[in-house]
Amino acid sequence: MSERKVLTKYYPPDFDPSKIARARKAPGPSGPKTQTVRLMAPFSMKCTQCGEYIYRGRKFNARKETTDEKYYAITIYRFYIRCTRCSAEITFKTDPQNMDYTCEKGAKRNFEPWRNADSEANKLETEEERLDRLEAEEAESGGAMEQLEAKVVDAKREMDIADALDEIRMRNARIQRAEGKGEVDAAVEIAEEKRRKAEEEKRMIEKADAEQARRAFARGLEIEDQVENGEGSTDGFVAEEKKVETKGIILGGMPPPEFKRVAKKKKDFSAMLGIKKKAALV
Repeated sequence: MSERKVLTKYYPPDFDPSKIARARKAPGPSGPKTQTVRLMAPFSMKCTQCGEYIYRGRKFNARKETTDEKYYAITIYRFYIRCTRCSAEITFKTDPQNMDYTCEKGAKRNFEPWRNADSEANKLETEEERLDRLEAEEAESGGAMEQLEAKVVDAKREMDIADALDEIRMRNARIQRAEGKGEVDAAVEIAEEKRRKAEEEKRMIEKADAEQARRAFARGLEIEDQVENGEGSTDGFVAEEKKVETKGIILGGMPPPEFKRVAKKKKDFSAMLGIKKKAALV
């Protein structure tokens, strides 16, 4: 254990590293490059050996092989899987031309309703037909772009027309408000004059009532002082009170306030508490 912990090792004086024989590496696998990958079955298939059905999406540990075939600059890959029942080898490869996969051996592809096998087998496009079709599609897309540009121009013209109409409406409304401003101002002035007159009348009535109440109160205090000192009788007070009442009715339409002291009657709470009083014996 202590030997592995040292940082330096002993080399004898006659040590020659060139005499050490180097071990040769094992030769690598020849042929196309392969690697192990985890994938799912890209289509449903049936094994030709045992008849086992393999559904789409089932997971396998597959070998991925890079082939020498190419579609333009796209590399075509081949995959090797084994049947889940009989372990027979199944091979399929990519098909970039049709954006699909092609089953090679060991299995047969199941029928798929959305795929027309006859049209794919008998009506494969040649390079010239494909180029013609692409040119036709490009021409159609160019016409679509012209239509789109025309629609944009029409939409812009409609927006300009709508803006012009809104401006005309706003100008007409401004002119109409300017013409009707005199009538509106006259009506507002008349209403303001009526309101001012009503406030002045109300203020005069309140002032007269306050003055009348002040005089009556002062007169009442003078009469009380005279009665207490014995200097006069209440006849003058009654006559003065009647005079003030008559004057108040004429001025304000309301009787003058009274300042007589009224003794409050005590409430009988015995009946509310359930107490019965006995009748007096005498």
